[in-house]
Amino acid sequence: MTKPVVDCDYVNPGIAVSDVPAAVDFYTNKLGFTLGFTWGGDPPTFAGVTLGSVQLFLAQGTPPPPADISSAFFHVGDADQLYQLHQSNGVEIAQPIGDRPYAIRDYAIRDPWGHLIVFGHNLYNAGPPVKIERVDVPVRIEKRLAALLEDLAKHKRMSLGSCLEEMILHTNEGVGSHTKSTLRYIQELKKKHGIDYDCHASYRFVED
Repeated sequence: MTKPVVDCDYVNPGIAVSDVPAAVDFYTNKLGFTLGFTWGGDPPTFAGVTLGSVQLFLAQGTPPPPADISSAFFHVGDADQLYQLHQSNGVEIAQPIGDRPYAIRDYAIRDPWGHLIVFGHNLYNAGPPVKIERVDVPVRIEKRLAALLEDLAKHKRMSLGSCLEEMILHTNEGVGSHTKSTLRYIQELKKKHGIDYDCHASYRFVED
């Protein structure tokens, strides 16, 4: 039989827990997930909790013995920020956060049912150094955009020039340079600096 071409847009990991309401409470109040739904009566025997756009299913059942391999891996925008939340909430940290050889910065927690859950983000500085020569480029930037760019570079722990280089490189490849969490932060910076124009406004800029 010929193997069919299958379209698959996303995957929902699922884990077995002995107490679904308790699991919902742990994942929402301790780990920072959002409740999506509950199902199966009162108390519910099935639930969905979300982190960003990923949904994790919690099903009534017998949890497997604790294992050293992860039950689920969540790719997030900023693992350090989430790590601080989990530490402050007293979550059991099974593996401290760190930079891994597979170019991911991640850490693992163990939930009350023995599941190992990993959270991590990409390490874009992985790989061999790229030898370059930098040159000074005189530029004039709209005042509010310059202020936003400086704040953004600080947020990303980059120099102003490195932040611009990243944007240009991504633009050259036709892709965006920011994660969803960074894009949300940029919206806050736009409000902070009073940027009320769209991405094509530079064609209409005139100086006093």
